[in-house]
Amino acid sequence: MLKKCLFPVAGYGTRFLPVTKAMPKEMLPLVNKPLVQYGVEEAIEAGLTEIGFVTGRGKRAIEDHFDTNFELEHQIAGTGKERYLDCVRKVIDSASFSYTRQGEMRGLGDAILQGQRLVGDEPFAVVLADDLCLDGELGVLGQMVQLYKQFRCSIVAVEEVPQEQIHKFGVIAGNEIKPGLYQVTDMVEKPAAEEAPSNMAIIGRYILTPDIFELIRETPPGKNGEVQITDALLAQAQRGCVLAYRFKGRRFDCGSVDGFIEATNYVYENVYLPEQAELEKK
Repeated sequence: MLKKCLFPVAGYGTRFLPVTKAMPKEMLPLVNKPLVQYGVEEAIEAGLTEIGFVTGRGKRAIEDHFDTNFELEHQIAGTGKERYLDCVRKVIDSASFSYTRQGEMRGLGDAILQGQRLVGDEPFAVVLADDLCLDGELGVLGQMVQLYKQFRCSIVAVEEVPQEQIHKFGVIAGNEIKPGLYQVTDMVEKPAAEEAPSNMAIIGRYILTPDIFELIRETPPGKNGEVQITDALLAQAQRGCVLAYRFKGRRFDCGSVDGFIEATNYVYENVYLPEQAELEKK
């Protein structure tokens, strides 16, 4: 049964310096809610209520956000401002939160390996908070959990990307076994456009079976000297089965300044304003 979700959040967020010098990039606000909260809400919607964070130095604000602030709540108790905390209170009440540290930045594969102490010997999801996914009838993780219940293997979310952006992603090749679902035959981390096996890029949503941990341990450092999860997943695909799922919904790349601004404007118009209208009715 899937119930655990891992958030690797140890990165420095250098593209947003200087604001990320003392503030986690995952806490950057999309209007009035931090980016990471959207990912946690997506996990809870999918039934994944044991949330684990692989953190690093300077990430304490994430822990504080998903905790009760008694002083603040005392100050605003009985005022109209209490309602603004309702959404995060609901998150805190709906899930448990645990934390471990990645002592050295050695890539996403290593970050996931450090999370083994949080997830144990169980299947689990991974969310990269930089990728904000909205507008599906069901969240991307919810869609993937339904597939996992049927196929019981590792699954990565993919989307088609323009040729000029291929070099930014892990890219898959595979056999389409039903519309939008592929059995992976190849997987390459950040290939040159002319060397990419397809235009199907992996985005920051994974469901992984626990044998991935041993495969990560066997994986030597790859691109940029980092331990790449794509290399471990390719080994898993060659030994068994990994699926790639072309999800329903819209993704915003909030790891880039342009994508973050686009997401902020979209959230303001399509999420924040409708929510405020509903609050005003209460």
